[in-house]
Amino acid sequence: MTDTPLPATDPVEAPAWLDGLNAPQKQAVLTTEGPVLMLAGAGTGKTAALTTRLAYLIRTRRAWPSEILCVTFTNKAAREMRHRVGQLIGDAVEGMPWLGTFHSIGAKMLRRHAELVGLQSNYTIIDTDDQLRLLKQLIGENDLDEKRWPARQLAGLIDRWKNRGLNPEDLDAVENEAYANGKGQKMYALYQARLKALNACDFGDLLLHMLNVFRRERDILESYQQRFKYVMVDEYQDTNAVQYLWLRLLAQTRKNICVVGDDDQSIYSWRGAEVANILRFEKDFPGAAVIRLEQNYRSTPQILAAASGLIEANSSRLGKTLWTERGGGEKVRVIGVWDAPEEARRLGEEIERLEREGAPLEGMAILVRAQYQTREFEDRFIQIGLNYRIVGGFRFYERAEIRDALAYLRVIAQPADDLAFERIHNQPKRGLGAKALEKMHQHARRQNIPLAAAALEIADSDELPARARGTIAGLMSLFLSWRELAQQVTPAELLRRVLEESGYDAMLKAERTSESAGRQDNLVELARAMEEYETLGDFLEHVSLVMDNDAADETEKVTIMTIHAAKGLEFDQVFLPGWEEGVFPSQRALDEGGLASLEEERRLAYVAITRARRRCTILHAANRRIYGQWTSSIPSRFIAELPADHIVQETTLTGGASLWRANWSEQDDPFAHVSEARPDRSQARGPGWQRALSTGYDRLPKRLPEPGRSAASFAAKPRTDIAIGARVFHDKFGYGEVVDQEGNKLEIEFEASGRKRVIDSFVKPA
Repeated sequence: MTDTPLPATDPVEAPAWLDGLNAPQKQAVLTTEGPVLMLAGAGTGKTAALTTRLAYLIRTRRAWPSEILCVTFTNKAAREMRHRVGQLIGDAVEGMPWLGTFHSIGAKMLRRHAELVGLQSNYTIIDTDDQLRLLKQLIGENDLDEKRWPARQLAGLIDRWKNRGLNPEDLDAVENEAYANGKGQKMYALYQARLKALNACDFGDLLLHMLNVFRRERDILESYQQRFKYVMVDEYQDTNAVQYLWLRLLAQTRKNICVVGDDDQSIYSWRGAEVANILRFEKDFPGAAVIRLEQNYRSTPQILAAASGLIEANSSRLGKTLWTERGGGEKVRVIGVWDAPEEARRLGEEIERLEREGAPLEGMAILVRAQYQTREFEDRFIQIGLNYRIVGGFRFYERAEIRDALAYLRVIAQPADDLAFERIHNQPKRGLGAKALEKMHQHARRQNIPLAAAALEIADSDELPARARGTIAGLMSLFLSWRELAQQVTPAELLRRVLEESGYDAMLKAERTSESAGRQDNLVELARAMEEYETLGDFLEHVSLVMDNDAADETEKVTIMTIHAAKGLEFDQVFLPGWEEGVFPSQRALDEGGLASLEEERRLAYVAITRARRRCTILHAANRRIYGQWTSSIPSRFIAELPADHIVQETTLTGGASLWRANWSEQDDPFAHVSEARPDRSQARGPGWQRALSTGYDRLPKRLPEPGRSAASFAAKPRTDIAIGARVFHDKFGYGEVVDQEGNKLEIEFEASGRKRVIDSFVKPA
């Protein structure tokens, strides 16, 4: 490949476009030799400094474009950098083959050296679904119980090991015990061997394989060290161990490495990022120039002072102080409300007020610590007609685990709901695969009955193997018991029983991943949402109305997203709800990570506040309703750490709280207005509920048939063209003679497979 010719420019000439940078940015650009740490605070123009530095190296002929390694974390960031550099130096940027993400650059290197790790250059990169299928095969081949040791758990462990630069032989005893009582190393090794046999690798291999090559093949490492005159890395605080080791090896010879990052914004430890990488940069590269970008171009002085005061409580940081030339600005508001519903009401009113005053909805964002928090706001905004969008995830009722739970509830309320039954008939996995579902569909269509009814009939026949029949019978027995339970307990309690007895809770707990933990939180929030409804029918109707919110509407919308997803974004108005102990900081994070997790939670709070350009509002509730009981909440410790001079605190008691205060006396129960006394369910249920229960369930028996007994009370009308003694044909069992008949069930003596009990819709006269 021929490099694009560079314009004739004196190496020491400073291009005019450097004049747009402030002094520290310009210093970062002009300090070209030796290691450089560009410590860039939120909103300080680090992208401008990084891209200008890259353009300067090329423009001043310090390196050809092909001699610069420039690594980003996302394809979007790589595209933006290429575009910005192109605006500064023109077509020369097209000659930069080594500008891209860690994975894309790792893949390019591995294509050249694939044979050194047992692969061919045309290897395949498998995705998550293929990885899980492969691991399930290996789990089955090694006689492990996939329910106890899920493939997703093993995939998470393998990803963690690869992020840390560990090969199977590198695992210690503790890591080995993390899966299947000491089989972690074996399963990891088998997985890697199977990948090589398939000429494939996963995303973790793209860097791990090259790290192994660099360690074993000194000449190859030296060739790359000589090739890359300069190494540049964006978002260095987000690097994991394997990325760190890979970069350090490549930069050891020339040591012309410039990393850009912010230790105060390292918030991704759950996916392998190690803040220690940026904290020890000066130790790894002695004599490194540390250039602090502290002039903020985004936020007001009040917002910056609040964020800076908060993050000072962290001990593991290099330290910097953000400032701005902007004047004025409102103090950060901290608002205490009575409970979560009032929090949603208050935010809805505030957003509507700002909109009336001319503030665009597009400039407003609600940033939450956990996905489950969005539900309260979605419900409220639907009720008042306020447009919103969920960014970085699904709307609450669209998430897979929520749709699964709702499908169970829909079948309980309406067993003729075939779409719902089909969704959960094998979720969690019960061994009812495609063939079993096909049999159910065939019989349902032939008899014009619901899929659930067809399943129950098939369970009382020999159409499926005994194990599948038993599974179906057990599932239908659960649905019948849940139907009776629905008339005795609250909808929320019904959901909890369904999740427990169906095995759905156990499935999520077995996965033992951060993703599954979040899904459990979402289901807890779903049960909490149901506590507000008297009947299952009322709740399902509410969900239907919420789901009807037009996501394709092009009108302006308020953005709702997690703080993690908001990193790198900015908004005029930022609202931060749920700042209570246990919610933020997350109790699960503190339990699992101790002090290190607390400091990361504080960094997350810092990121949240610095997303705001003009106004930042923090809210905390005095009460949260959990499992039907009011629980007192205390404000987050982060609120106490905000500097008092830069915040204004408000407390509001409205709605139910004001009624409680007005009517309370010492003799009264202070929570009388939210009495947990169970209502008379028979009185609460209206005609709609009765119709939902009667439609479809009138085709089901009151109980499952006893072993050896038929479900005649449930059976469809028998065929009249087949009688005892008739010769018939069955697709699975072949030819046979009818020896007994009970309703639509036939006892047939088959020529090849003996006597079987089948449903008449599956046979035809021979």
